[in-house]
Amino acid sequence: MSLAHQLFLASLIVALMVLFHLLGLAGLLALLRRHRRARARTIDMAMSVAVVMTVAFGLFALHTIEIWGWAAAFRMIGIFGGWEEALYFSTSTYVTIGYGDVVLPHGSRILGAIEGANGIILLGWSTAFFFNIVDRLKLLERQLEDDGRHGRAEDHDPGR
Repeated sequence: MSLAHQLFLASLIVALMVLFHLLGLAGLLALLRRHRRARARTIDMAMSVAVVMTVAFGLFALHTIEIWGWAAAFRMIGIFGGWEEALYFSTSTYVTIGYGDVVLPHGSRILGAIEGANGIILLGWSTAFFFNIVDRLKLLERQLEDDGRHGRAEDHDPGR
């Protein structure tokens, strides 16, 4: 495969993966918008744990599908004959481990390098997204604590 063909194919796959990732994150955000603060602290904490777990598994699912997408591309162009080898290579490349025990043949190595760059960018994007969600939950928890303190102070206010 020529360099131009590799670059074109890799650019197409990257564009699809970025679009898929964007839609996946938008879907997770839409799901999270349904999360409302509970009145009881224990219920609120349980809901926060559920939100974090949902986001974590959602992000894991997004990356799994993206890895499968790259593996499918490798299979479709005939680089790997079986799914196990294609998925193993794709996973270790996407997460930039790159063990080197399974390598791409000459004429397709640029695809692997670009998959690694694509993976590290999407993993970084997911990390920032996850951090933002957890940070917002901490803010909601602080607001709930402040509301609880202000509510108790108003109950004991002699001027009322």
